[in-house]
Amino acid sequence: MSSNTLTAAEASGPQKPAAGFEGDRQDNTVGGAVRGYLDKLRGGDLGALPAVLGIITLGILFTVLRPGTFLSPINLANLAVQATPIIVLAMGLVFVLLLGEIDLSAGVVSGVCSAVLAQLLVQGGFSWPVAVLAAIAAGAVIGLFTGSLVGMVGIPSFVVTLALFLGWQGVTLRLIGQGGTVPVREPVIRALANENVPVTIGWVLAVLVAVAYAVIELWRWRAKKAKDLAHQPLLLVVVRVVLMAVVVLGVTAILNQDRALSAAIELAGIPYAIPLVILLLLVVTFVLSRTSFGRHMYAVGGNAEAARRAGINVTRIRVLAFVISSSLAAVSGILATSRLSSVTPDAGAGNTLLYAVGAAVIGGTSLFGGRGRARDALLGGLVIAIIANGLGLLGVAAYLNFVITGGVLLLAASVDALARRRAATAR
Repeated sequence: MSSNTLTAAEASGPQKPAAGFEGDRQDNTVGGAVRGYLDKLRGGDLGALPAVLGIITLGILFTVLRPGTFLSPINLANLAVQATPIIVLAMGLVFVLLLGEIDLSAGVVSGVCSAVLAQLLVQGGFSWPVAVLAAIAAGAVIGLFTGSLVGMVGIPSFVVTLALFLGWQGVTLRLIGQGGTVPVREPVIRALANENVPVTIGWVLAVLVAVAYAVIELWRWRAKKAKDLAHQPLLLVVVRVVLMAVVVLGVTAILNQDRALSAAIELAGIPYAIPLVILLLLVVTFVLSRTSFGRHMYAVGGNAEAARRAGINVTRIRVLAFVISSSLAAVSGILATSRLSSVTPDAGAGNTLLYAVGAAVIGGTSLFGGRGRARDALLGGLVIAIIANGLGLLGVAAYLNFVITGGVLLLAASVDALARRRAATAR
């Protein structure tokens, strides 16, 4: 499934240009940056553009169709909470998709781990930290088993994970029981999706995120300029920083409004699940973009043979990708458990996996390997959640929800295939 895009030299990581060469060649004006971006688009590198356009288009559409409801604070808070399990599951799948592999069992793995969590809390009487760590450890062990079959034994990931997709559903059924439901009333677990960060703390966190982003972006720009490397114009960096601040502070302002339906109670603040997802996004982004492991992931996904010749342990990278995917699936299962306050035998089954894969692909991760970022899961997950939420507000029949979501996924996969063909032609 992976595409042959890297040479052996490239597989070992980014090569340092001669001093001043890249900076002299690069047009660091605003016009040059715009022309460079348009060249990338013409070359098939669309990045997150389709997902961003999708969010904007869907947001405008549902706002026009349901002007008093879609952008209401209570609906946006519900939308965000609904999206968090899919976003986290999609983050894990990004690692697997980067290698040109697939994990069809990720959804049901989240169900197994949520069943482990529920049984330890309810039947075992363990504290929530022990139950959470055990659930994540179960996910890591499952990922190690899956990755070993794919990386060491050499069984195609499609076959392995399809078999485990069926097998792990049986494990969940055994843990929960036929037709049973395990209620989860642990206050900390339930608080993730059902309680909110205090308003003042929410504002402090939002300001810190905006300031930290500005400092990092400006520091990167200054460092590249000092080394005479290719860098964007300062104006574009400032615009990006301002847009990020507007989004972060705007969302915080909306969610900090009192959205209670009754005047007798107050319901304001950012749901705890949102800071958790942002934290995971930062960690995954750092791992993929700032560590040798992340560079090796892209190298193996681009050309596994070239990466192997460059000295990269391809088997280790494959195994770890599945370990990370299943561990994040466990976190996704915990968030889903928090939202529903219970675990059922079909937890993680149904369309959970399809929505997560769709989120990653819609966000910009390639099904053919070698291209993808953590932000793809966030953007694609929001697209999926907006579709489900908006159609629900419109009272659309359930079958149309499946048809429309499937059509969006098919469109995203088609764009990915066409972009890959365009990039190959451009080379």
